[in-house]
Amino acid sequence: MLTGTLANGAVVIVCAVLGTLIGDRLPRKICDTVVKGLALCIIYIGIDGALNGENTLITIISIAVGAAIGQAIDIDRYLNKFGEFIQSKISKNGQSRIAEGFVTVMLLICVGAWAITGAMDAGLRGDHSSFFAKAVVDGVSTLILATTLGIGTAFAGIALILYQGSLTLLSTVIEPFLTQHVINELTCVGSLLIIAIGLNMLDITKIKAVNILPAVFIPFILCIFM
Repeated sequence: MLTGTLANGAVVIVCAVLGTLIGDRLPRKICDTVVKGLALCIIYIGIDGALNGENTLITIISIAVGAAIGQAIDIDRYLNKFGEFIQSKISKNGQSRIAEGFVTVMLLICVGAWAITGAMDAGLRGDHSSFFAKAVVDGVSTLILATTLGIGTAFAGIALILYQGSLTLLSTVIEPFLTQHVINELTCVGSLLIIAIGLNMLDITKIKAVNILPAVFIPFILCIFM
C-alpha cells in the first residue's frame, strides 16, 4: 500500500543529497543567482495554486487561525533549534539553512491536490502510478533547490513519507470528506505559504511561514460548515 509513497520519498532524499553535493562545488555568485531565479518560480507555483480557492472567507479564517496557533506554539523556533542541532553535527562553520531547506521543499512537495489524490489512488485502488510520476517531478525540484538550500531538503522526503503515508493508510476513512471543494481550499491556503517562501528567498519579506503551517489543515473543518 505504501510502495508509491516510499518510492516518492526515497527519490526526494537521494536527489537532495545529490543536489547538496553539486551545490557545494558551485561558486557563491552562481548559487545566489539561482536562488533568486528559483524564488520567482516558487512564487509562480504559489500563485497558480492559490487561484484554486473557491471561498475567500475560508482562506482568510484558515490563515488567521492557523497563524495564531502556529505562533502560540512558535513552530519556527523549535524547527530552527533542530536545524542548528543537525548543523552542529555536520559542520561547525557557517549559518544553518537546514530549517529553510526543509520548509521550502516540504511545502512544495506536500501541499497540493497531487499528494492527496495520489494517496487516495494508492489506498483505495492500489494504484501507485500517480506517486511514481510525482516522484519524478519532486525529485527534479528537490535536486535543483538542494544546490542552494543544502541537506535540509532531504528531511522533506521524510515528512513526505509520513504525510502521504498517513493519508494512504487512512484513505478509506477520510475519502468521504475529501471533496474537490476541500482539496481546492487546502491547495489555496498551502499555496499562499509557498508564495511567502518565495518572497523570503528574494529578501522582500521575513515571514515565518512555518508558524502559519497549521492553517493548511483548517479548511478540513471549515468546509463542513461553509
